[in-house]
Amino acid sequence: MLRDFESPYLALLKNRIDLHHVPFSDRGARLMVFRTGHQLNVRLAERWLKQEPRLSAYRERPPLIDAWEFTDAEGKPLPIRVTTYAHRIDVATPVGDFCLAFVDSETLLVALPAGACGLAFRANLDRCEPDRRGGVLRLTGDIRRNIAYTTNAPLLRNETTSSGTGSQTVRLSFGAHPKSDRAGDGSRAMLLNITPRLGFNRWVPPPQAVLDAAAERWHKWFAAAPPVKPELQAQYYYAWWIMRAGLISTRFYTTREAMTPSKLHYVGVWQWDAYFHALAYRHIEMNLAKDQIRIVLDHQRADGMIPDAIHDEGTVTRLLLPVEADVTKPPLLAWAAWKLYQADGDREFLDEIYEPVVRWNDWWFAHNDTDHNGLCEYQHPFSSGLDDSPLWDEGMPVEAPDLNTYLCLQQEALGWMAGVIGLPNEAAQWEARAQALADRMVGQMWDPTAGLFWASRAPDRKRVNVRTPFNLFPLLTGRMPPAVAQRLVAHLTDERSFWPRYPVPTVALDDPKYDSQTMWRGPTWVNVNYLLIEGLRRAGFAAEAAELRRRTLAMMLGDKDIFEYYQPETGEGPPKAASTFGWSSALFIELAIEESLEVGGQKSEVGKRR
Repeated sequence: MLRDFESPYLALLKNRIDLHHVPFSDRGARLMVFRTGHQLNVRLAERWLKQEPRLSAYRERPPLIDAWEFTDAEGKPLPIRVTTYAHRIDVATPVGDFCLAFVDSETLLVALPAGACGLAFRANLDRCEPDRRGGVLRLTGDIRRNIAYTTNAPLLRNETTSSGTGSQTVRLSFGAHPKSDRAGDGSRAMLLNITPRLGFNRWVPPPQAVLDAAAERWHKWFAAAPPVKPELQAQYYYAWWIMRAGLISTRFYTTREAMTPSKLHYVGVWQWDAYFHALAYRHIEMNLAKDQIRIVLDHQRADGMIPDAIHDEGTVTRLLLPVEADVTKPPLLAWAAWKLYQADGDREFLDEIYEPVVRWNDWWFAHNDTDHNGLCEYQHPFSSGLDDSPLWDEGMPVEAPDLNTYLCLQQEALGWMAGVIGLPNEAAQWEARAQALADRMVGQMWDPTAGLFWASRAPDRKRVNVRTPFNLFPLLTGRMPPAVAQRLVAHLTDERSFWPRYPVPTVALDDPKYDSQTMWRGPTWVNVNYLLIEGLRRAGFAAEAAELRRRTLAMMLGDKDIFEYYQPETGEGPPKAASTFGWSSALFIELAIEESLEVGGQKSEVGKRR
């Protein structure tokens, strides 16, 4: 067994989990530990729609456990000095050191100091049943949650007080270890099991065994990751911490272990986030990568559509605002699946998903080409993933270059998949369809005067007169005529439009609708950059691709956290940008590996066509 702190990765991440903006959590857990002053609290990464109809209400919900204090034996609150690692929280107090670690996804262990000490906390639940070893707290009604607190230390005080408003205050005092009032055998602990289940975990394991197991789990996770350049390592392993700590366990519609966009800000599984998450997981745990794709296919509708998002309580397939329409996400499934296949050559996986992806592709052309010109439209803004983009300001539907680029990439990948699984005729048909779609974009969307591909309102084809990087996205196909590709790259690298210090802004800097603080109306998004880097390489612009990768990595190294989006001129995370963000972490990992491979003289496989 790896002894605690022997791992260089754990030392590297010392105090990166600050407990203010970055909670302490673990793989599969719905529990998040925060700190406020000299107190801790525990929040749940859960949506309670039966009780809180607003989708984002969990962000403002009071912690389940609040005002968690460390006390002396008489119950006097103590000042604390906190040190965090990926796998544990150390809490130093005047009466000794406490330590927190996960036993499993629903259970925290608190190792106790040898001397007399105490704990106090408020639980926002409505029933309490104290017993000889601790007690059980319950939340009843539409939402049922239970907390069992259990100790193997001498319990001198076990008081509970009801507030009368649905909360219980618990005060505990533990006697000193009988061998000494200064040192014990390290066996004393309190277990905190927080669960929606009827059964409880009340078996208190040896604390050192729990700490060693937590250190071992995290060490193995980090050690499995490909090495990167030294200057990238601190942020790289923090990104890998996010990619493990952000996973949620299966529950109801969440049919597989899956990564959240941010356990703190976005609880659930969003379709195109899942594809980017899968790219990172393919480097260390391939089945987990494939499950990010399988979970969205688990909920594919009979007509072929894949839901926008999957939550414990159901799926999001239709919204009423800002327009009433089916809502999904960009069709990047086959593009992502092919990258997984390139990594492990698993033909069976392609066989497993081929027909569902064909149905998904067919749905787009059957239901989203209202003017029958062979180019598809977004019917709902959220289907683009670019929720607040000015591309939708004048209404829907919108025939967009990015959507048709994704469909071109999807049909191309379907052709490669068909070739692998023994369907040569279909492979040829998909390749022909991909090329025909690229040709239609040039024929119907390309403006040679402006040197851009324009989005337009269907069915009157009124131009959407805003300049975004999505006007450049046909470059991603690698199928544009050389003169067209040159014009697109000239726009992309123009410092007045798309090439500030930290490109690529999601609205051109010199466009009237540019707003550096509002999502999709100006900030730089890492997934947009990643796609453009790949597109530049495919189109033969290797130097520009390498420069965009370097600037993206530099932007993400500017802060200890990893954000949903960034200010293009300063690299800061705007105030409303989610922290500990999943696809930004996944793609930092991708770009760091790519940068390190190229510097090391190895040719990167990322982005190769076949």
